[in-house]
Amino acid sequence: MPKQQPRPAIESILVTAEQMQQIESRLFKAGMPVAALMEKVSGRITQWFIRYYGPPKGHIGVLAGPGHNGGDALVVARELHHAGYSVSIYQPFPKLKDLTAQHANYAKGLGIPFVQAAADLADCEAIIDGWFGFGLTRPITAELAADIEQINQQTADIFSIDLPSGIHTDTGQVMGTAIKAAHTACLGLWKRGFMQENALAYLGKCSLIDFDIPLTDIAAVLGEPPAVQRLTDPQAIAYLPLHRSPTAHKYKAGHLLLIAGSKQYAGAALLCGLGAIASGVGMLTLAVPESIHLSLLPQLPTALLIGCLETESGAIAHLPEHIDLEKYDAIALGPGLTQASPQLLQTVLDANCPLLLDADGLNLLAKNNPIQQLKDRQSPTVLTPHLGEFKRLFPEVESKADRLPGEIALEAAGASSAIVLLKGPRSALAQPPQRGIATPQRLWFNPHSTSALARGGSGDVLTGLMSGLLAIAAQSGEWKNDPNSLVSAVLGAVWWHSQAALYASDQRTILGVDPLYLARSLNAALQAKLSEISPTINP
Repeated sequence: MPKQQPRPAIESILVTAEQMQQIESRLFKAGMPVAALMEKVSGRITQWFIRYYGPPKGHIGVLAGPGHNGGDALVVARELHHAGYSVSIYQPFPKLKDLTAQHANYAKGLGIPFVQAAADLADCEAIIDGWFGFGLTRPITAELAADIEQINQQTADIFSIDLPSGIHTDTGQVMGTAIKAAHTACLGLWKRGFMQENALAYLGKCSLIDFDIPLTDIAAVLGEPPAVQRLTDPQAIAYLPLHRSPTAHKYKAGHLLLIAGSKQYAGAALLCGLGAIASGVGMLTLAVPESIHLSLLPQLPTALLIGCLETESGAIAHLPEHIDLEKYDAIALGPGLTQASPQLLQTVLDANCPLLLDADGLNLLAKNNPIQQLKDRQSPTVLTPHLGEFKRLFPEVESKADRLPGEIALEAAGASSAIVLLKGPRSALAQPPQRGIATPQRLWFNPHSTSALARGGSGDVLTGLMSGLLAIAAQSGEWKNDPNSLVSAVLGAVWWHSQAALYASDQRTILGVDPLYLARSLNAALQAKLSEISPTINP
């Protein structure tokens, strides 16, 4: 059965429960009958289920809720019954919405069995979860919670409609307890909960069921472009510098200064360098302690390696006097640096070019009024903290109760005027307000990731790759008129890095993605992705 492909513009949109309700209200006010929409959506859910489950076999249980999510589940049960599947329905609710009650009565009239307990579904090979969709606000308790615990212990694959029952639409929080799905079909538009770490253990493989919401209705509620987006493959690829002028040369493809490494953490400098080289940056200068300079040279033969005087502990003491920071298109500082030389941070903060701070660059920044230091910079700054580093940088922001990663990243970007990438299982990138222009801040989530990246050194590869792309993007000087023009380079790097991890996992399993292999997989992964999306692309 052919796959129902969502429209590309739809794939990037993220909504809250309230926004989804507003969009659906517009459909109904425009004349779309609720019953007609339920039939359309349920037909596509049925196709999605059959695509993953296959032809009729075994027994299928359907959990039908009291609302329209339950109505969707009942229509799916009916259609599967007509297609020859063996189906039983469990609907333990005394009150149902009118349309849902009508579908329940019709299912009974067709002879589809309704069971009385979750235990009656013990022999099912698959269970379709249609208890609760978006908008759940109360915790699941008592008998229903016990039912969910029992269902989660069964061996059947669970297919959830819209969201696994018990997951909060916006926060991804478990509302008391929740279904653990093998597959989830999000209906219409991606919900914010899909981008939250709390929900990831419950979602399984996620698909979007597009039911043709007019883009005008989406724009009327969310604005154009939407302030919050989910990063898609086509978007990210468009952000990458895959095409160059035929007259380009190395001095016109970006010059990056990387300041990284120490005697103790020499590998960080190597991984950064490899990531930067993979970016395609025209010139790479890597400043490292003198004691590791010669050992890195054979592994980074295309980089200009500068050995720096070092402290007794083997950290960079200061940059050589002959280094002119004005000649670089971008600078990155931090991985493997240690915090032995705070003056390095002030040196790069004073540079008149885009600056990326990571690792010890962030730790040094956190020690002395980070927000004011960043606001004083006239050039763009990119911060790439994980949550622990973020807490040290922005304790006032992080300490506020019940804040989601995207929310705190936005607030930090607004306070500091920096581009903030809050790294995690679903990294959030917040754009700062543009100076002098009253436009809303924008936020992106990267849905493409893998726990193969949960290894020391993976972030160093990202720092190198991202700073290389920043240097390429900055070379034109466009950032001087629009500092946020560099956001595209950061987004492209985040996506590319995660795609390399996914590609490397396929080659070596999730256990085999050491950072060195990750760095060396960057270009092969990109070529594989380009070929998958459009075999005619030949950058």
